[in-house]
Amino acid sequence: MAKKERLLAGAVARGSVESMHVVLWYADIRGFTATADAAPGFVVVEMLDEVFETLTAALRSHGGQVLKFMGDGMLATFAVEATGRAETCRRALEAASEAMRALDVLNAARATAGKPVGAVDLALHIGEVLYGNVGAIDRLDFTVIGPAVNEVARIEALCDTLGCNVLVSADLAAAAEDGNLRLKPLGRHALRGVSDAKEIFALEI
Repeated sequence: MAKKERLLAGAVARGSVESMHVVLWYADIRGFTATADAAPGFVVVEMLDEVFETLTAALRSHGGQVLKFMGDGMLATFAVEATGRAETCRRALEAASEAMRALDVLNAARATAGKPVGAVDLALHIGEVLYGNVGAIDRLDFTVIGPAVNEVARIEALCDTLGCNVLVSADLAAAAEDGNLRLKPLGRHALRGVSDAKEIFALEI
């Protein structure tokens, strides 16, 4: 079994981690707390399921893997392997574009039916991470850790401020090569917990 498949299957003992170079794909539903407060629980769960399935479908068709769902958010990865950095980044960008278009269709249908909609903010970054099982002896969590994980979450937090649904790091924009033609530079921005301001790009869907 290849390293990626073995890791994604959770075949790693507690405390044992392996380094991988990946594209990180971090999504979160904007304004979820207000929606959850205003709608019955079963309606909120239905919305989450439909939004997550829409996002996951775009990942499936472009080689991405969901690592975990976290409340109203999700973290996915694209392993940088034989296809190389540029191709992996381009696939991740295509998945993001496809996901946003599909979400527009889903939310239009939900709004017509009088159901709450789930607008999603998404950030993409590339970097080295550690995969593995972390936690207590009787409760492990298969997760990914490293500065790149923190950075992609901080980039996603800028979506509302910058008025964009999909933000991309400068590292990923550079690695995508010709895939960055659809990326609009937004300047340098401070990220909480990150020492230096980072250049951010918006993906034009």
